[in-house]
Amino acid sequence: MFLVALAGWFLPGGGYLVLKETSRALIIFVMIVTIFAAGIYIGSIGVVDWVGAKLWFIVQMANSPLVAIIGSYTKGGGFPVFGRPNEMGQIYTSTSGLLNLLCIVNSVYMAYLRKTQDEEQ
Repeated sequence: MFLVALAGWFLPGGGYLVLKETSRALIIFVMIVTIFAAGIYIGSIGVVDWVGAKLWFIVQMANSPLVAIIGSYTKGGGFPVFGRPNEMGQIYTSTSGLLNLLCIVNSVYMAYLRKTQDEEQ
């Protein structure tokens, strides 16, 4: 189950790939990456800010460890974003992180159910 959770965090939908649910994994990957990319497009790469917006960054980190790489790239403040685009970009990227967290929990639960069904037989 730990491997399923780790795979789901490294790659959105990766937990479902470990469980051999390829169509579900593909749908989850496309949707979460699209929402995250839309947030980056709306607010620029500067919405991933682990210095000025720590709470938003924590939620964005649920997407993937790659968000930490983006955060280390933008921490110098060279990508200022202000006003409505910043807010909307943070909301989109954070929503995709929360959706990925939900998918991670669901894939771990599916792995748990499969494990308990195998033990009963």
